[in-house]
Amino acid sequence: MSRNRNLRFSLFILFMVLVTGTLGYRAIEDWTLIESLYMTVITLSTIGFREVHNLSTAGMVFTMFLVFFGVGAMAYTIRTATQIMLEGEFRNVLGRRKVKKTIRGMKGHYIICGYGRMGKIVAREFLAEGVPFVIVERDPDVVAEVTDPRILFLQGDSTLDSILEDASISTAKGLISVLQSDADNLLVVLSARSMNPNLRIVARAGADGVEAKLKRAGANKVVSPYHMGGIRIAQAVLKPAVTDFLEFTFQDKTVDLELEQLVIGDCSPFVGKSLTESNIRKDYGVILVAIKRRDGKMLYNPTRDATIEAGDTFVVLGERTKLAELESVAGVDVHGSADGTCVVNP
Repeated sequence: MSRNRNLRFSLFILFMVLVTGTLGYRAIEDWTLIESLYMTVITLSTIGFREVHNLSTAGMVFTMFLVFFGVGAMAYTIRTATQIMLEGEFRNVLGRRKVKKTIRGMKGHYIICGYGRMGKIVAREFLAEGVPFVIVERDPDVVAEVTDPRILFLQGDSTLDSILEDASISTAKGLISVLQSDADNLLVVLSARSMNPNLRIVARAGADGVEAKLKRAGANKVVSPYHMGGIRIAQAVLKPAVTDFLEFTFQDKTVDLELEQLVIGDCSPFVGKSLTESNIRKDYGVILVAIKRRDGKMLYNPTRDATIEAGDTFVVLGERTKLAELESVAGVDVHGSADGTCVVNP
């Protein structure tokens, strides 16, 4: 029998003893219900204040049987409840230690600060893409609602350096701060940037004018949900076909079409070639939307004679299988040899 079933069974037995004792004193001594219940409770608890009235011989015999059976039921119920509480707390402690140990060993992961509406959407997208991440949330009630074993949680204030250290910020790849307060987001960005200068930081901005402050604090990208939402609504009215296409591309997972970014490796066979010479469009059937250079310069709808450089980021639209093939060639895993040539890692 499980612990919970044991507890339910013992509570039922205890309830029946209380009912039996109350009805017994009511029938034998002709006391009121409250007097009978009071006498039953003080007998089972072994408090022994005083009897409601003097007991008859039949009442004393009944009390002895009530003590014999009832006190045992009471003790068993208390022991079972205490054992369940202690074991549950012990499991919680072990679970938290296991999560912290797992997080300490993580590398190249993302930290999501805040698990509100935006944080939940980010986590859902990361899960769909298989991206490792850790969520830091202050509210214990929000943490308690999460039942997905794939989600790693840390309960704490993400504005504190110690909590970010627990989230292994030194080995993290990026941080997303989507807290409700702009001041908290600003503090998280400042702390994160000082703790990991190579971290990619994306932050949420609520009020006007906060975007510039977050970028000065160290955010690589600032997103204003109200600004973006307003633009999205306007575009849905002014350019409905464009909006439908974007929703079709990003939200419909059943469609084999995706907008992706691919980084050109230092030793990719595409380096130094023009788009025409690379045959990317012809061989992989993708649409090259833009090229982002290492210095941040963007080439939108690049011409056929645009030269591909190491470190370029391609923004391409195409079928998922074709994009995967292109990525395997574009981002070849290589290392430099002694003579400066590229050698593909085994």
